[in-house]
Amino acid sequence: MRLRRVDPASHPSAARMLVVWGVLTLGAVGLTANLFRLQVLQAEVLSSRAQAQQTVRLQPILPRRPIVDRQGTSLAVDRLVYMLYAHPKLFKKSKDEVAEAIAPILNQPSVELANLFDQQESGIEISFGLSEDAADRIRALRLDGLELLPRQQRFYPQQDLLAEVVGYVNLDREAQAGVEYTQRAALERSNQVARFLRGGKDLVKPGEIPSYVLKQDDLRLQLTVDRRLQQAARTALKQKMTEFGAKRGAVLVMEVQTGALRVMATEPSFDPNQYYTYQMDQLRNWLLTDPYEPGSTFKPINVAIALEAGTVRPNDSFYDEGRIYIGPWPIQNSDGAARGSQTVGEIVAHSSNVGMVRIMQTLKPEVYYDWLAKIELAKPTGIDLPFETAGQLKKRDQFLGDPVEVAVTAFGQGFSLTPVQLLRLQGAIANGGFLVTPHVVEGLFDSSGKPHWQPQYAPPKQVFSRETAQAVLDMMEKAVEEGTGTPAQIPGYRIAGKTGTAQKASATGGYDNVARITSFVSLFPVEAPRYAVLVVIDEPQGDNAYGSTVAAPIARDVMEALIRIDLISPSKAPDTTVVEE
Repeated sequence: MRLRRVDPASHPSAARMLVVWGVLTLGAVGLTANLFRLQVLQAEVLSSRAQAQQTVRLQPILPRRPIVDRQGTSLAVDRLVYMLYAHPKLFKKSKDEVAEAIAPILNQPSVELANLFDQQESGIEISFGLSEDAADRIRALRLDGLELLPRQQRFYPQQDLLAEVVGYVNLDREAQAGVEYTQRAALERSNQVARFLRGGKDLVKPGEIPSYVLKQDDLRLQLTVDRRLQQAARTALKQKMTEFGAKRGAVLVMEVQTGALRVMATEPSFDPNQYYTYQMDQLRNWLLTDPYEPGSTFKPINVAIALEAGTVRPNDSFYDEGRIYIGPWPIQNSDGAARGSQTVGEIVAHSSNVGMVRIMQTLKPEVYYDWLAKIELAKPTGIDLPFETAGQLKKRDQFLGDPVEVAVTAFGQGFSLTPVQLLRLQGAIANGGFLVTPHVVEGLFDSSGKPHWQPQYAPPKQVFSRETAQAVLDMMEKAVEEGTGTPAQIPGYRIAGKTGTAQKASATGGYDNVARITSFVSLFPVEAPRYAVLVVIDEPQGDNAYGSTVAAPIARDVMEALIRIDLISPSKAPDTTVVEE
């Protein structure tokens, strides 16, 4: 028998194997190509896509840092509250039953709630500031169709006491006034978007949440104001305003060496917890925004200008005839008295308008005007509170072209400045001639009192010599000892001061015959001045409403509170011992 050679290619099973081999080879090549495409060509795109699917993005609403006064008393904090929404279409019980169940918790009539439920089928806002306790009580009811959403809310435990300084944050957590507005960068914690990976069942993987989400710092914004002193000032202010039926009033206390404000009180004020119940005009800090004519409280500044310019000396005398004319315009003393020959100090003590005109007429008008610019009358102080307005001064040509402009400026009218500007200028009399920057922010401190950030303020600017400042300070002390400022006296303490009673400018031009602003500024203790106190009372009523009767007693009460709080020792009597050689 002869064997026959068989060609494998011609055998049917072999052909099938070749086909299978070919298919597998092609598949392997295709898989390899696909893997190359996925892992090399499209690796970056697919990796980004996968990371996006696995990454949770969250922008947490972190609480704002607290605000405290100089003693650490809380002025503003964040707290967790809840917004309550109703979705009536999901109610399993009747609207009346749901309303009756939650009415006691919300302290609202059930009828009003039921009416709210009829407004729409879903998304009805019922309350925007529920406490955690109230939220827990609502959860315990297990009512379908009620939704509680947590949020941070700013809370002001001192209510209206320091609203002028602290300001407020609106419902959208946007700062609107005070240090809440100017110190946003210091108060707001990181608002970065947190990104972390999640595993199965959408659970966050351990260690993936950024540390700044889990851990918050203990920093707080400390202010220079003192709640205790602010309370004393506001109490004295309210009492006198009620007695004289005044429109509004204010008290400012500044440390003259540094510019730190210990008190900034206005009346009426507002509760920042309920800012939305007030008109915008009531939320404005008029100590910074409303320039006024200071009247006689500016006379010491004018005397300092004349002394510094070298046109007068402290013991020079001027004749006070009680009434003079500058062109067709009559100028007279407020009491109409003619006191004859008066020294510069006596003119200040008795607040003589005529005497002040005589003093300032010794300067050339252009020199006087340049001095008003040098003391920054028409510039803002740079205080760290928002919306400050600069003072208003006549244009140079107008000032130089009419002698009456010099005359009225001599006794504090014809121009305007804000109370904060006047306080700063008076501080220069007390501290040896330096303009300092008024401020309310001390810095960011941790719970142990360690500073982490402190603002840098403009360096003091010297505008008067120490000799000039001391000479004016002595004159102001005489005004309290034997002049118009005697109601501000405190036994045992040396106090310098100056009263002011100015007519208010009329909206129709000229001055109002009835409306006036009374004020008083004090600097103490004279032997080593530490504080400037300014009281301004707008439109007190009555024939006896003057700076000496309305404002000076308030300043005295505030200084007495300062003495108690800062433990200020009585002044030493001046040394009058005569040494014989």
